[in-house]
Amino acid sequence: MIKSSFLTLISIFLCFHCFAQHSDESGRLQRLKFYEDSLTSLGKQFVNDDNDLERKNANYTFIKTLVSALKIPNSFLYPFDSVKSISIINSPDNRFRLLTWHIVNDDGSYRFYGTIQINTGGNLKMYPLEDYSPLLKNPEDSVTDNHKWYGAQYYKIIPIYSPKLYYVLIGWKGNTVKSTKKVIDILSFKDDKPELGLSVFDGNGKTRKRVVFEYTRQASMLLRYVPEQNLIVFDHLSPPDPKLKNQPDTFGPDLSYDGYKLKNGRWVYVTNLDMRNVPDNHDAEYIDPKKQAEVDKGAVKN
Repeated sequence: MIKSSFLTLISIFLCFHCFAQHSDESGRLQRLKFYEDSLTSLGKQFVNDDNDLERKNANYTFIKTLVSALKIPNSFLYPFDSVKSISIINSPDNRFRLLTWHIVNDDGSYRFYGTIQINTGGNLKMYPLEDYSPLLKNPEDSVTDNHKWYGAQYYKIIPIYSPKLYYVLIGWKGNTVKSTKKVIDILSFKDDKPELGLSVFDGNGKTRKRVVFEYTRQASMLLRYVPEQNLIVFDHLSPPDPKLKNQPDTFGPDLSYDGYKLKNGRWVYVTNLDMRNVPDNHDAEYIDPKKQAEVDKGAVKN
């Protein structure tokens, strides 16, 4: 009789415990969904609003709201799928994710924002990314931390395990009313803190810590990773006239392709790639954020 009563009490306790856990999880998801809806609305505003001050105010509120959302335990697992104004990509090993976005200034220039969120399995650990682009005079020669970030909106993370673990980041970087940039950067962790840039790009005249491409805003540039060949492939950029060789804001694709090939943990420059031998990986395609913003803006109006 006593044993039966004891088992009944245990069963009741377990039921209450399971109910409490379910209730906590439901409440956590409701809070995250509430923040997601706010972020979606604010994101549309900082992309589409015609007023520069209103865009910046919306972005300021967006940052505070995002931090509040990420402070919720296990927020790393929440995808924020409806927030189309920013890029959110997880590293393939699920160690961290990158959240990056941009604001367009009235003069046609860009400022980038972002954070590295670490997968802790619980409480928030993140490293805000502070755009230092205007003050970084030699970005291809610089190793920086998250406070001196060469801002970009990333669309690909490639982990490299030799000789030590680092991550290749491929991103889009709006520049001015005349030109656009794309970037191949490196993220590694030293003493558990992020470091950006690494001397692993060999060839094409020098060894680089990151690779920066600049081209006319009227053109599009292919820059993608081909995993089957351990190859980063990109359009070769050239001026429309040899006299403009020192004006990268006039450069565009010339229908030839170059790349960086992974060899012993380093990236070696290769020229004149035959694109017929490069698999067509649709997952690597990327829409220019400005063009995507214009699509989203049109959708809102409709």
